[in-house]
Amino acid sequence: MNAVLVSLTLALSLATGQFAPQQAASDPLAPAQEARVQQLAKKLRCAVCQGLSVADSPSSMARAQLDKVRELVADGKTDTEIVDYFVARYGEWVLLEPRAEGFNWFVWLGPVALVLGGLFVILKQRQPLPEGAAPAEAAPAPSPSTPAPSTDDADPYLQAVRRELER
Repeated sequence: MNAVLVSLTLALSLATGQFAPQQAASDPLAPAQEARVQQLAKKLRCAVCQGLSVADSPSSMARAQLDKVRELVADGKTDTEIVDYFVARYGEWVLLEPRAEGFNWFVWLGPVALVLGGLFVILKQRQPLPEGAAPAEAAPAPSPSTPAPSTDDADPYLQAVRRELER
């Protein structure tokens, strides 16, 4: 009987969500500080969401991160100290905009290099032809008065189609 009561109690507590109580959101700060909290939260990636900032994410983890940002701002930490706190805790992945240093230079300079490479290829394709070569469009067109030599007479399929059309 005790095992049944323990099982029911455990099942009821799991079903009602009492196993993981949510932290209540902290109270907003003064308007200037709250604006700073939101600005910092827009720079930080939610730890459980893909590509959402802490300010935009509806997850409870993002709310906890936002509360932590709010707490650090209330403690008088600078923006750099707050960002460094999250980078130390979650790694540089937590930044929505990676820092331009070290290997991250490839992230920043890669698109510029691709655009420059594309422009180089386009310009190489548009270079003028050498003096002796004439472009294909500049070849003299046959005059309309002289008929072009026809190779159609030798094609038996074309001859059969013409016979069918003449009927």
